[in-house]
Amino acid sequence: MTTQQKSAIPLSSSQIEQVVRASSRAFYDDPVYRYITPDDKARLGVLPWVMRACIRYGLLYGEVYTNDAADGAAIWISPANTTLTFGQMLRMGMLAAPFKLGWAGCKRMMNVMDCTEKAHKRSAPGRHWYLPILGIEPSRQGKGIGGQLIQPILARADAEGLPCYLETMNERNLPFYERHGFKVTVEGQVPKGGPNFWAMVRVEKPGF
Repeated sequence: MTTQQKSAIPLSSSQIEQVVRASSRAFYDDPVYRYITPDDKARLGVLPWVMRACIRYGLLYGEVYTNDAADGAAIWISPANTTLTFGQMLRMGMLAAPFKLGWAGCKRMMNVMDCTEKAHKRSAPGRHWYLPILGIEPSRQGKGIGGQLIQPILARADAEGLPCYLETMNERNLPFYERHGFKVTVEGQVPKGGPNFWAMVRVEKPGF
């Protein structure tokens, strides 16, 4: 086992709230959350709820990795669960979205989900691992933590011969993912004034 793999550990229940705080800070300025909740103060209150829902999603339908310091998390969805269903949304607690985001915010979120779902199906029609969230505490970014947290599932996907898929709304993330073997498959803009997005697929590990 490599040093990178040792640095990533499955998320424990005692780490959830710390990871929620770290991930919320990581995504505070992310274009997609600025679009969904434009008001800065409101976004501070909304993001912890969103991150708890995403963590629940990963724990129920995939795997969530962090490190000993709970500096952030990589949330992966397993190949059998990559099509989001109403039942999954119910178990995640997403029925509370209109109350948490307001009707306008909820509509913007559904607009994002509709657009990215189409890119997802086009880019990864078969079995694959899905990375919906990789969030690292801002003060800890650039130290290799993100690469450490995604490594266990990248290694598993290689062993299983499966691709990995993600979307990002932040262009500055592209070089990081490209270093880990991801390539842009769909590039576009969320309609109705939404952010730009990039769908990315990793078919095989770099160097092959």
